[in-house]
This record gives sequence, C-alpha cells and structure tokens, in this order.
Amino acid sequence: MSNTVQYKCPNCGGDIRFSPEKQGYDCEWCTSFFTQQQIQEIYADIESSDLSQNVDESQSTDDFAEHNNLYVCNSCGAEIVADEQTSATFCCYCHNPVTLKGRLSGDFKPNRVLPFSIDRDRAEQIFKDWCGKKKFTPSDFNSNRTLEKMTGLYVPFWLADCNTNAYLHGLGKRVRTWSDSRYHYTRTDEYSVIREAKIKFKGIPNDGEKKIDDALMEAIEPFDYSKLKPFSMSYLSGFYADKYDVTKAEVFPKIKERVEKGALDILKNDANAYTTLIVSDRKIDILKTDWEYTLMPVWFLNYKYQDKFYTFVVNGQSGKVAGILPLSKAKLFGFGLGLTIILTIVFLIIGGMLL
Repeated sequence: MSNTVQYKCPNCGGDIRFSPEKQGYDCEWCTSFFTQQQIQEIYADIESSDLSQNVDESQSTDDFAEHNNLYVCNSCGAEIVADEQTSATFCCYCHNPVTLKGRLSGDFKPNRVLPFSIDRDRAEQIFKDWCGKKKFTPSDFNSNRTLEKMTGLYVPFWLADCNTNAYLHGLGKRVRTWSDSRYHYTRTDEYSVIREAKIKFKGIPNDGEKKIDDALMEAIEPFDYSKLKPFSMSYLSGFYADKYDVTKAEVFPKIKERVEKGALDILKNDANAYTTLIVSDRKIDILKTDWEYTLMPVWFLNYKYQDKFYTFVVNGQSGKVAGILPLSKAKLFGFGLGLTIILTIVFLIIGGMLL
C-alpha cells in the first residue's frame, strides 16, 4: 500500500485550505496562516515545481498521479480532478452523484495554475447582484439551495505561443476633397500596399473542456497571466479541477483563426495612413507553436430548469461574469396578464370619459 500525503497544518494537524483573499493557506482549526513558499518548503517531497525543487519531471508527474483522484459522473460523463482531501459529492455540471474512478494519469499534470483571487462569499454576492434586477427568473434561481451548487473549478486551458510570418498586399486609396466658388473637387490617389512582419503571439487561450461553452469562457476573459504560478498540487486544496478532454490538435484550428485575424489586424493598422484599403492577397504562416497546459479559476454554477441546464460563470480572478438566464413562464404569463388587465381598465376609464 502506498503512503498517503495530505496537506495538514504543521501546528495542529488540522486541514488547511487555500485562501483566495490572502493568497495563502488558512488552518480551519488553529487559525494559522502559511504562504505558498512555506507550504512548498514543508511539503518539499511532494511539490512538483521545477522553480523551487530540483525534482526530475517524471517523478513530479508520478507525484501528481499519486495524489489526485479522478471522479466520474455516471450521468453526463464529466471527469473531475480533486486532491486526496476533497470529498466529491455531486457533479458540478448535472448535479448527480459522482463516483471515484481511480488515479489520474500523470500525463494530465498542468504546467501552470492561476490561483483563485475571489472567494466563495464574494462569488455568491456577484451572482446575487447579477440576477437581482432580473424579475422573470424562477423563484429559487438565487436561493441558498441553488448557491450551494456553486463550485470553485479550475478549468483546463491551453495557452499557445505562436511565431508567425505575415504578409498583406492590397490597394490603398487616399481621397482628398476641396471646393472653390464654382466647383467641388475630389482627388483619389491609388497605391500598391505591401506589408510584411514577423509577429509573435503569446498566451492565446482556449479552454480544453468540451462540456463548457467556449463562448462563456471567452466572455469572462481576459485572465492576468502575470499572476500565473508553477503548478503545485496544493492549489487544488478545497477546489475541483477539470481534466482536459480537448487535445492541442483539436484546439489548434481555433488558435490559428485567432492568430490570422490578429496578424491581419496588425498589418492593416500599419497601413492606416490610407483612406481605404482593399486587401487582395494575404498569407499568415504559423511557424512554431509552444503550448502550456494551464488551470484557470472559475466559479461555476449550473441551474436545471424544466429539463434544461443554464450556466453561470465568474472569473475567479477578476470577477467578470457571464451566463444564460432561465425565464419563468409563469412569471411572464402573470406579468402579461397583469399588464393586460391594467390596460383594459385604463381604456375603459378613457372610454367612459369620452362618452
């Protein structure tokens, strides 16, 4: 039987949890506080950060596999990663119970992680503020029972660094107009415009989870990459993490689309001296792509209403929100009926006054 490693308070042996507000670790029992550096030093034998530990990469992936569990939802098939201390009770996607399947392959060890900066209380308040003025949502949409399902989830992201050669050829026009006492003049000069550049794009993101709508993840961007940390298993303490199920090869077409658009915009902006620019030829070559598998912090809430799921997400770093609102047909009907009654009474009063 292999040894079990748990993150415990060095002072009292109680559980410790990562605090987004303090960017460190709190003991729930003796109120001790530890920085990330202190935790890495205390648990040096299981930390996998090459920046702080001289550990062979194969050993670090073995550690990752050894000390993380894979929970699988038998209903929707979602696969959730959690550390040894986390007791997974329900699926954050469909709210059905999940079961422990076993250890996670070390191949899924992330390169870096962006720690949570927003704690649960603040995330719940953001949710309440977001839906507070929306009168036609179901009555229990922002109830405590619903908020209990909000999950701190590290979403898998691929970050791509792309080296590109970009070329543009087009027709540029400069239009000048003036008038005298008799005529209005327009002069149009045409130029052959060529722009070429070597452009490096850094950190182009795309989430690596099929079950999360890409549009929702894009809506809560950007994340501040300057806060990224070398991956440490301790960041998972008290949170869940998705296992990526979208490979780099599957992500690349969308990354390529973003690179091509970005490169073309840069070349066009460099030719902004022209009144108009009509592009006749373009060529964007991606010469090299470096990838980083990264975990991004998201507060995630799925709400089931009339056999349909509605998703709400909060950027766990910036607090930016996005979501899809359910509409209560009963409230809409009641509002429409009440408005009809009011209008009918108004018309009857006006009609009586005119008689």
